[in-house]
Amino acid sequence: MDFSSLIDKDFRGVISVVQNGTVLCNRVSGFADLSNQIPNTLDTKFATASAGKAFVAAAVLQLIDRGKLSFESRLGQLLDIDLHQIDPDVTVRQLLTHTSGIPDYFDESVMDDYEELWRDYPNYKIRRNSDLFPLFIEKPMAYPKGERFCYNNSGYVLLAAIIEKISGTAFDQYLKEQLFDPSGMSSTGYYELDRLPANTANHYIYCEETGGFRTNIYSVDAKGTGAGGAFTTAADVVRFWERLIHCKFFSKELTAEMLRRQSGDGADPEEGYYGYGVWIIEDERQGSIPYFQGCDPGASFLSEYNPNNHIISVLVSNYGDNVWQEMRKIRRELYR
Repeated sequence: MDFSSLIDKDFRGVISVVQNGTVLCNRVSGFADLSNQIPNTLDTKFATASAGKAFVAAAVLQLIDRGKLSFESRLGQLLDIDLHQIDPDVTVRQLLTHTSGIPDYFDESVMDDYEELWRDYPNYKIRRNSDLFPLFIEKPMAYPKGERFCYNNSGYVLLAAIIEKISGTAFDQYLKEQLFDPSGMSSTGYYELDRLPANTANHYIYCEETGGFRTNIYSVDAKGTGAGGAFTTAADVVRFWERLIHCKFFSKELTAEMLRRQSGDGADPEEGYYGYGVWIIEDERQGSIPYFQGCDPGASFLSEYNPNNHIISVLVSNYGDNVWQEMRKIRRELYR
C-alpha cells in the first residue's frame, strides 16, 4: 500500500512496519542534525525515553527464568541501601507492574514537564541509577504497596539497581551482553549525551519565544537509567520483538506473562493495561496487543506487535512528533 498518503507529511523521524519479516513501510524524514542539514536515515539511532522499561523488564524476567530472582523477592532483601520510609517488603512483581507505592521522582500528576526536574538538580549529574536516588529515596510512600496501579519511574530505577546487584555489572552492560548482542541489536545502547556515538540523532524542542529549535541536552538525563533513555534504531526494535515473541529471552510461560494484562484499570482504552514493561491494548476484534512507548522533551517513541497479523510497527521522532496519531492511522489501515 502507499504509506506516503497515510502519514502526516510533517512527521520527522522513522516509521517502519514489518509483517512476517517483510517490510511494508520504511519512511524516513527530518534531520538528525538540523544545523548541518544531516538527514535522518534508517541507521540513525534515536532516543526512546520510557520505552527502555521493556528492556529492563525483559532482563528481570530473564533473571527470574534463571532462578536468580523471583517475583516475590523483596526490595529490602535485594538492595543494601537505606530505604528510609520506603516499604522494604515491596516485591519485584510490584515494581514491574507499577503497583509498589514507592515515591516517583517524576510524578506526572503534579509535574507536566520533565525539564522541571533539573531546575534544582542538574541533569548532567544523572549518569547512573543511583544518581536518581536523591530525588525520591527519602520521600514517604505514595500509597500502601499493592493497593493500586500508578505509573512509576522510580520503580524501574530500582529494578535496574537490582539487576546490577545480582549481576555485578552496570545494568546497561548487562542488557548489552544478555539482550542486545544475542539479538543482533548492535545499534542499541545507553549513551551519554556528551559522548554520543556516530549516527545518533540530536533531539529538538521547539521554542515559542525564538521561533526555532534547541536540542534537549539540558532537558533529560545525561545518560539513561532503568526508567528509560536507551537509544536504538527501528530495525533493532524489530529484532527485539522477534526474539521476544519467539521466546528466545526466557520461557514461553514468562513470555506470555510479560505480554498479558498484569495491572491497570483500562480506563483509557487507547492506553490500556500494563504487563511487565509493556502496555496492553485489549480490542474486541484484535484481542490483546502489546506495545511500549516513551516521551521526553524532543523525543517520542511507540512500537507494538499485533499477534493476529504478525505486524510489528516502530515509530520514532527526534522532534517529539505525534507517533500515537500516526499509529492510529496504521491500525485503521492494516488491522482490518
